[in-house]
Amino acid sequence: MCPKHLIIFFLSILTFGCGTDFKQPYSDTPTSGIVSIGADETLTPLATTQKETFMGLYQYAQINLKLASEAESFRLLLADSVKAIIAARELNENEKAVFESKKLIPQTSKFAIDAIALIVSPNNSDSILTIPQLKEILSGEITNWKQLNPKSTKGDITVVFDNNGSSTSRYLKDSLNSGKEFPANCFAAKSNPDVIEYVSKNENAIGVIGVNWISDKDDPKMLSFNKKIKVVWLAKHADAIYPDDYFGPYQAYMYTGEYPLTRSIYIINREGRPGLGTGFASFVAGDQGQRIVRLTGLLPSSPYTRDIQLK
Repeated sequence: MCPKHLIIFFLSILTFGCGTDFKQPYSDTPTSGIVSIGADETLTPLATTQKETFMGLYQYAQINLKLASEAESFRLLLADSVKAIIAARELNENEKAVFESKKLIPQTSKFAIDAIALIVSPNNSDSILTIPQLKEILSGEITNWKQLNPKSTKGDITVVFDNNGSSTSRYLKDSLNSGKEFPANCFAAKSNPDVIEYVSKNENAIGVIGVNWISDKDDPKMLSFNKKIKVVWLAKHADAIYPDDYFGPYQAYMYTGEYPLTRSIYIINREGRPGLGTGFASFVAGDQGQRIVRLTGLLPSSPYTRDIQLK
């Protein structure tokens, strides 16, 4: 066979191999395709805004957001039911060991600072607490509002969290209750909106929610939530006696560290390739994602700069 014919022969093989029947190993890219992403239900407003903004920018991307408790979100990630999760903690040692056994190294990016907010009924005049008092409530040492304020007309305290396996209850249990179980007057609702609804109707209750449910002042739904509840201001020390000793769960006090109940928010990506899950994780941790964090009332994990032109 002459050299010319050999060239034609090999070109025909390449052409056949690159035909329409060739299957790509993956159908998604960093900005297109379909992917499932998990999120802690406590972080629903933040996760939803990130998802909707990303899909608005990339019209060929479909993010299926799976909202669940913290415990369930990590279970979904381990089972490969989602490619990434937005969560209020990093992988623990057991979870890392599972991924190591699968020869996977998930990428974890811290992208926001969140706050745990305590809320009470608008009819409750006792809306300031110290951290030592909160510890005594969660340990069962303080059970009645009169123990906090002898002039209070309220009765037995009830504490309500968002759901079983919640990141807020886990955070308070680890940081304020030495990992011990809460007393019988603490219970779980089904969601953060359920906590808000319960507190609005029960003057003896203290609700525990993620502040992103009430922090976006431009969201009509959050404005309606804020009308139903009163935010508790906290002081770090037992000897706090002045109003200036107490701080609310707002950006300024999260930034200075004066509000005592703050936590880091992460996106954990197990994809291990440049797919849509990786693209979304990069977006959330990048400049645009950080702007969304700020606009939703939380604190970006890294500052970004703006160019301002003076004329």
